[in-house]
Amino acid sequence: MITSDSSAGLPPRLGSLDFHGPLSEARATRMIGRLAATAPADVLDIGCGWGELLLRVLEGAPGATGVGIDINAEDLARGRALAEERGLAKRVAFVEESARGTDRGPVDAILCLGSSQALCDPELHDPAVALRELRRLVRPGGRVVLGEGFWEHTPTEEELARMWPGAKAGDHHSLEGLVDLAIEAGFRPAWIETASAEEWEEFESGYRYDTEVWLAAHPDHPLAAETRERVDRQRSSWLGGYRRALGIAYLTLVAVA
Repeated sequence: MITSDSSAGLPPRLGSLDFHGPLSEARATRMIGRLAATAPADVLDIGCGWGELLLRVLEGAPGATGVGIDINAEDLARGRALAEERGLAKRVAFVEESARGTDRGPVDAILCLGSSQALCDPELHDPAVALRELRRLVRPGGRVVLGEGFWEHTPTEEELARMWPGAKAGDHHSLEGLVDLAIEAGFRPAWIETASAEEWEEFESGYRYDTEVWLAAHPDHPLAAETRERVDRQRSSWLGGYRRALGIAYLTLVAVA
């Protein structure tokens, strides 16, 4: 957890989140334990954000080194600070670069949670393309932990209209369809799990918590109106749109030899 920006009079950003997604401590611990038990030599985190999962994998696998790539400089700086605090700075690099067409493989293990769009054309997000890229980047027998959206049910027109701009039913697959794509790309699905309603609520509330508190304390701040409009729009898209329609699957995949 980081200190919010409210002390500087600015709206805070994601200060109440350890993970940038609907992921509980208990689930993260289990996923990391399974990955670290394979004793990877090198770990690549695609769309790493501040790299919380990457750092925890390195703590659990003392022989491993890691690279986290992202295009958000603020998140990367937070990751470097966390690595320093935990004595991991010499074993991890946080790099500001695009993941599309990256040559940072092959590696023993890959984390890609909520970031598969970074591996393909962001205007035509295609999990099949992303999965083929992940297979290219991991060694045979290596592991990929993928966090990917899927439809819990086919969304209604009303739900789609309340989601992100241009949302359509073809934006995601079913869970079965997503797993089939992983198999077609050259993986075996060693572990299949999905985010719970509680994990979603913890994430969605935590995503906005510091900003909502800041807005209550700074209603007349020069940035308050635009911040309030953004937060209200995002909350509405969740409550009236993708809540209980959009799921997140966490797949632990093994690359076929």
